[in-house]
Amino acid sequence: MVITTTIVDSDENLNSTFASRYVRTPLPRFKMPANSMPKDAAYQVISDELMLDGNPRLNLASFVTTWMEPECNDLIMASINKNYVDMDEYPVTTELQNRCVNMIAHLFNAPVGDSETAVGVGTVGSSEAIMLAGLAFKRKWQNKRKAEGKPYDKPNIVTGANVQVCWEKFARYFEVELKEVKLTEGYYVMDPVKAAEMVDENTICVAAILGSTLTGEFEDVKLLNELLTKKNKETGWDTPIHVDAASGGFIAPFLWPDLEWDFRLPLVKSINVSGHKYGLVYAGVGWVVWRTKEDLPDELIFHINYLGSDQPTFTLNFSKGSSQIIAQYYQFIRLGFEGYKSIIENCLENARVLKDGLEKTGRFDIVSKDVGVPLVAFSLKDSSKHTVFEIAESLRRFGWIIPAYTMPADAQNIAVLRVVVREDFSRSLAERLVLHIEQVLKETDLLPSRVAVPAAHIAATVDKTRENMEGKKADKKSTRDIHEEIALYWRRLASGRRAGVC
Repeated sequence: MVITTTIVDSDENLNSTFASRYVRTPLPRFKMPANSMPKDAAYQVISDELMLDGNPRLNLASFVTTWMEPECNDLIMASINKNYVDMDEYPVTTELQNRCVNMIAHLFNAPVGDSETAVGVGTVGSSEAIMLAGLAFKRKWQNKRKAEGKPYDKPNIVTGANVQVCWEKFARYFEVELKEVKLTEGYYVMDPVKAAEMVDENTICVAAILGSTLTGEFEDVKLLNELLTKKNKETGWDTPIHVDAASGGFIAPFLWPDLEWDFRLPLVKSINVSGHKYGLVYAGVGWVVWRTKEDLPDELIFHINYLGSDQPTFTLNFSKGSSQIIAQYYQFIRLGFEGYKSIIENCLENARVLKDGLEKTGRFDIVSKDVGVPLVAFSLKDSSKHTVFEIAESLRRFGWIIPAYTMPADAQNIAVLRVVVREDFSRSLAERLVLHIEQVLKETDLLPSRVAVPAAHIAATVDKTRENMEGKKADKKSTRDIHEEIALYWRRLASGRRAGVC
């Protein structure tokens, strides 16, 4: 007996995905398709496109974690449908977040007693954490100025020119003037002396970085604390410090526990750290902790009850997944202090292997420091014929994603490459990268020079640009605008095209 059946699209697709009409017919890119498609066809279409993405483990530009243990991956998937903001519905997840906050506060030496609860919150990342900390400083400063009957409409914040862009976002979004301490060649972090000099009565805080994005270097928070303490005593101000420990917060306590940068310093009122960097969790989770309850104004905390019981909340985002918070707690109890120390030590050792290999080539100057985030930032000793941008471009054919960039003002004539060493960047990968860099150098040496204009021309052009901009407030470009133009200039040179900076 023969039974005739109708083959539906989904059945056909399971047997011959690449012959089905769903993968043969172009999908609209910017409009929703009119009709549905089988789940396996949708999966295949998207999977094929994602094949062209870079390999996350070879993305040495990123500080963000790209590997976790399978058991943690299982926990993440099991909780991926939980909305963290529903604290009444998911009280255990809330409890795990509170445990993480307290663990971090104790790690940073907050003055919290055994029976006390630390003040802090989990965030989507350090960007949100910085926004929250900045808002707390701004509101405290405004309240004090109001009480003293003084103007409170021109707050400013002092940072180094090496800060991450999220600080510029905070300043622009929340109307705070950003006062940047310029860098100098050979010194690529904020100078505490210059920072203290820039502080005035309108300064809501000075932001120091524990692990500069550019070089991984730790800024001298202890010296900054001493200088501000002296200035506060002389002026009657109480200018505080925020430490942006996005990268270094999960490094310094394990490798250099005697380094004073945290709440051991009286003027440090808040600290942010990225759980998704050396906290060893996938993106995105960050944390911000305050020294005491008095450092976080109550008026910034909202209370809601329409999801159940009364729930205090202080976040820019409302809904967010619970997975990363659970993953952070897993890492804390799985690794403990000993485990984190071992992993970070291994990262630092692999960074040394890479550094030694680069130095043996005789072609690079190492810009990064031994004490700091485990990364290697390096520049060409001779950029007269070829640039670091050419090297970065050539390394991509091996799969390596390594950023090349110029330093901010006033060190913009220095262009570097930077390799971030994460947990999954092994010694063998470090050695393989050195071999590929050596191969690229040999090949590049055989090519005609793409540099059409001497590198010294950059500094002169920037100076001229600044002179032309003086007095033109309406169209005056920011320091970062000039920095981006210089980077574009270098890339054009690397592509063999002549171009001016402006």
